[in-house]
Amino acid sequence: MKKIVLLLMAVCVTWTMNAQTGAKRVYDEEINPLEQIDQAIVKAKESGKFVMCQVGGNWCPWCLRFADFVTKDATISKVVDDNFVYIHVNYNPRASEGEEKLKRAQAMLKRLNNPARFGFPVFVVLDEQGKVLHIQDSSFLEEGQGYNQEKVLRFFQNWTPKAVKE
Repeated sequence: MKKIVLLLMAVCVTWTMNAQTGAKRVYDEEINPLEQIDQAIVKAKESGKFVMCQVGGNWCPWCLRFADFVTKDATISKVVDDNFVYIHVNYNPRASEGEEKLKRAQAMLKRLNNPARFGFPVFVVLDEQGKVLHIQDSSFLEEGQGYNQEKVLRFFQNWTPKAVKE
């Protein structure tokens, strides 16, 4: 009986670990978010695109769902690739990450006009100069346990350089 219980416990632990790491981690937790944004702005200037910052973290299931959703939907992926330098900007407000990372996270939020007030993920559209054009609350794009393709597509199409500059 003890062997069966131990076997079941081992299976449960393994299953739990796999469930927690099953989603692809898309946020680089080591990069300086301010430098990441600066690099994206340079690319945007060179390519005539805007910067799309998806602010959140690997700790956020909805953030990882959105990243997966955008990657797997060919129509949305094309609109994003054609119009945006798309970056995943890591936000981790935990003091346990260290004082320096906490200060960078706060500076990043200030630079992006405090998008955290909308929850996570939150999307910040920057023009090719780095000016904040729009902050999108992701809850308006949700549907059930995922995202609505029509709403997400509309959001991206409404904030392309062409749409904004016409």
